[in-house]
Amino acid sequence: MATTDRTKMTKKQTSATKTTGTVAKTTGTVAKTTGTVVKSTKRAASTHPHTLAIDIGGTGLKASVLDKFGEMVADKVRTDTLYPMPPTGDGGMVPTLAKLVSSLPQADRVSAGFPGMVRSGKILSAPHFVTTNGPGSATDPKLEEAWHRFDLAAALAGALGKPTKVANDADVQGAAVVRGSGLEFVITLGTGFGTALFIDGRLLPHLEIAHQPFRKGESYNDQLGERVRKDIGDRRWNRRVRKAIATLDAMLFFDHLYLGGGNARRVKRDDLGKFLDRTTVVDNAAGILGGIKLWEGHHLGI
Repeated sequence: MATTDRTKMTKKQTSATKTTGTVAKTTGTVAKTTGTVVKSTKRAASTHPHTLAIDIGGTGLKASVLDKFGEMVADKVRTDTLYPMPPTGDGGMVPTLAKLVSSLPQADRVSAGFPGMVRSGKILSAPHFVTTNGPGSATDPKLEEAWHRFDLAAALAGALGKPTKVANDADVQGAAVVRGSGLEFVITLGTGFGTALFIDGRLLPHLEIAHQPFRKGESYNDQLGERVRKDIGDRRWNRRVRKAIATLDAMLFFDHLYLGGGNARRVKRDDLGKFLDRTTVVDNAAGILGGIKLWEGHHLGI
């Protein structure tokens, strides 16, 4: 090869090399330097609507912005959940979330997953947030009153200036992972115990199975939450998880089960027995990625 040709090739290779701290893609047109996301006008327009997806948890609040394909257009942001946490006011959820997402790119709409019973954007139960110091601590009558039927969707829409949908957090996580075939059941194992039901991809009205009797006079949430797991250890906790799956299958006859939440990774898959072939363990990121699904199709549970 001639020296001139080598020189041209070297220049081409050099121009295609990533520089430190910068990622550049000519097809995706994403340039990222020190946390700033820049998109070309043509590419940005083609990926709208963008959805600000918020995952409200008992131990952490997380958010990101998704394009219409469900891809994150910015790094996820997170902050610890602090208690007590009323819906509004100093230290309240709405101002805390508004501050958390202020660094993210502007979105066209908002989705939020909340750990409790939600109907038409209103909070019917908030088991974590009516407590003085988080799950397992005493409840506060003033917090119970503040959260009862609080219109979280309207409050977030007002604070963020975007149309907003709010659903149970397990419902949102399930929306990201179900295949859309038959009766699909989702169990989330995190700070507490959550569930969601889908029929042929459509979210069904939420059922608060978590607070129904499970064993020894205690609920699923009492027996399978994170605080109890730490107390009894993973081995005993896994036995309880298997019993819960068997009990709920006897009631629902689900076609497929999805295990999500931060503790799903602790489930011993090899011990699931006859449920193994019908079970999928999913990534905890589904809590955010499901946000876009709330705006797609017709869901009975929204």
